[in-house]
Formats: sequence, structure tokens, C-alpha cells
Amino acid sequence: MVYRLPILGNTCILWLYLLLDRLLMKKVTILTLAFCAGFSIMCFELLGGRLLAPYFGSSVYVWGSIITVFMLALSIGYLTGGKLSLFRPSLRKYAIIFILSAISIMPTIFFSEAIMDWVFELVEDPRYGSLLASTLLFLVPTAVMGMVAPYSVRILTESKDSSGQTAGFLYFVSTLGSAIGTIVTSFYLVLWLEIDQILWLTFSLMLVAGIAAFGISYTRSMQSIKLENCV
Repeated sequence: MVYRLPILGNTCILWLYLLLDRLLMKKVTILTLAFCAGFSIMCFELLGGRLLAPYFGSSVYVWGSIITVFMLALSIGYLTGGKLSLFRPSLRKYAIIFILSAISIMPTIFFSEAIMDWVFELVEDPRYGSLLASTLLFLVPTAVMGMVAPYSVRILTESKDSSGQTAGFLYFVSTLGSAIGTIVTSFYLVLWLEIDQILWLTFSLMLVAGIAAFGISYTRSMQSIKLENCV
């Protein structure tokens, strides 16, 4: 017993250090990724107006269509993300949402012109034409990105007592990302880059965020294995 006490003490200290490190890493990771998702959503929405303008103009009808589709897509994403968060939420599954978000942007990058040509010939009224084009181009990617927020809340929530504070702070970070994404995109990116380049930038941001989440999830798994071996 005399010789095992120091070992037990060191093990407890190591376990406590790894636990605190994991909790801090998880919180910082989720908040950073939520910020990136908020940034990407608004960047994508602003580009929608630029994509549709050559075909349907930039009137209030066009922006009304874009905003309607984005609000509908986000509502679907919030509902879906909330339901998915009930089934063993994990950082690995969270990373998959980001990777799927990146993949869902690719049809807009490669096929936006073909889709809008088809819609432009099919629907003469710019109101319904812009609404249909917005639905085809933006509904799925925005819905997938909308899944991030409720899933983030579920991962970060440690207890029922702190759930409201956790949700409020996370939506603050996500909305702050949206605000910065709006400014950066409208003030700088549209002046410096082509639309396709900005779309690729959004794709890369979501993809890198997903890969980073996978890497952190793997690191945490390795730390758990080391901790079990120490115990």
C-alpha cells in the first residue's frame, strides 16, 4: 500500500488533467466550428443574389425568393439536426455534418448555370423562376448547414440546468459568425474574387472544419485509451 499510493495519486492527477483538457478542447472546437458554419451560411446566401442576378435581376422578388428558401432550409436543418442529436451525439458525427455540407455545395459550383438556364426557359415569370432556381440551388446545402446549430447545443450541454445558457452562447457565436461572414463577403470577397472562387472557399472552409473535427475526435479517443491503460 505504501508504494501504490504515489502511483494512485499520479493516476488521479493525470485523469483530472486529461478530463479538463478534453472538456476545454471540446468546447473550443464546437464553438469554432459553429462560428465557421454561421460564416458560411451568410456567405452562401449573399452569393445567391449574385448567381441569380444575370437571369432574374436583383429586384425585391429575387431577394424575397432567396430569403424564403434560406429560412425554409434552415428550419428543416434545425429540425433534422435536433432529431439526429438524440441518437448518441458525438464529435465524429458532428464532423460528418460539415463534410456533407461541403459536398452539398458542389452541385451549385458545377451546375448552377445549367440549372438556371433550364429554369429561365421553363418559367417566364421572374418571381417564380427565381423561387424555383433558389430552391434547386440552395435548399439542400443550407438545410445541411442548418443542422450544425442544434447538434452543437446537444454536444455542449452538460446538464439541464445549463442548457439555456449553453444554447444562448452558442447561438451568439454562430450569429456573430454570420454577421462577420456578411461583412467580409459583401465588402471584400465579392470585390477580390469570382463567384466560383468564393463558393470554393466556402466549400473548403466547411470541409476543413469537418476534417479538423475528425482529427480532434481521433485525438480524444487516443487519450481515452491512454487513460484506461494508466488506470
